[in-house]
Amino acid sequence: VLEAVRQRGDALQYAAEQLKADHELMLEAVRLDGLALAYAAEPLKADRELVLEAVRQHGRALEYVAEPLKADRELVLEAVREHGFALHAAEPLKADRELV
Repeated sequence: VLEAVRQRGDALQYAAEQLKADHELMLEAVRLDGLALAYAAEPLKADRELVLEAVRQHGRALEYVAEPLKADRELVLEAVREHGFALHAAEPLKADRELV
């Protein structure tokens, strides 16, 4: 699966569900392509370590993060630093003067 992800991050959409729930596999996948977070099992979208790696690699991965983490200022700041457009996914922090 990782070889497929190296070629195309969205290849994870075809992976077995148990692989999408595998923390180590998904961590490696988001390090290669942050947008691979879109295909992670829901509990992993709430895993701060995994999500932080994803947004550092591609800020727009913030779109796929569990809602409670979208209020995590440090995480959102990392996403916005990587891709300014990521702010659109951070509703709780859109009024934060430093982020905008």
